[in-house]
Amino acid sequence: MKNYICETCGVQYDCSIEAPDRCMICEEERQFVSVEGQTWTTLDAMVNEGVYKNVFDIEEEGVHAISIEPSFGIGQTAYLIQDQNFCLLWDCITYIDQETLKRVEELGGIDAIALSHPHYYSTQVEWAEAFNAPIYIHEDDRKWVTRPSERIIFWSGESLQLKQGLTLHRMGGHFKGGTILEWQNGNNHKGILFTGDIIRIVADRDWVSFMYSYPNFIPLPSSTVERVADRVKDFKFTRLYDAFHRVISEEAELKVQKSAHRYIGALNGTLFDT
Repeated sequence: MKNYICETCGVQYDCSIEAPDRCMICEEERQFVSVEGQTWTTLDAMVNEGVYKNVFDIEEEGVHAISIEPSFGIGQTAYLIQDQNFCLLWDCITYIDQETLKRVEELGGIDAIALSHPHYYSTQVEWAEAFNAPIYIHEDDRKWVTRPSERIIFWSGESLQLKQGLTLHRMGGHFKGGTILEWQNGNNHKGILFTGDIIRIVADRDWVSFMYSYPNFIPLPSSTVERVADRVKDFKFTRLYDAFHRVISEEAELKVQKSAHRYIGALNGTLFDT
């Protein structure tokens, strides 16, 4: 019995004798099946290959970015957030080995794991078991969990405070249970928002975007973007990290609002005439 991992999205499945016939994450319209077809691996195989490693980057006080080299699956970045003796892993990556465990332990371990949406569930159960940590997923995305675990806590409602100053907010949009993290104590108490790609920083770091599907270029309706932007107005932040190691360092709250205004204008046909 093995826990197979989809090589395209990097999400791990429950134990089975044979590899699954399909990846429900990739076959859904927000993702895609590789043009080379559905392929599978396992964490043991990845470790034994000796090809992959996790790279830790210190972004600022209390924030460590963790990414896989060479890139695997979707290629997202996870963040280890350290706040007053509480360590939170925000989003997850597929690869984990003994070197990773040692490095994370040196940084204080993991007290909890929180996920923005199903594309980044990856090997979340492996991480949770390694550090004896709970996993927080919004109940609206329950059906997308490919490896069930008693460590998963399906929270409900619009917000959940994990610790004073660390709050999860359900935003919807990219996924119904799409979640972002507000860290009020970050950036010298000016606040940081971790958004996965519920809100994604674009090539021009002064702007963000909001999409139903990024690889398939399916936009969100203007009413959803307006709702997300209105919710964000209530959060405390001046800096924003997305899932792909991109950062808006200053005035992030203003840049999210002007990006939403531009996006809505484009959808409604008032931004340009072409």
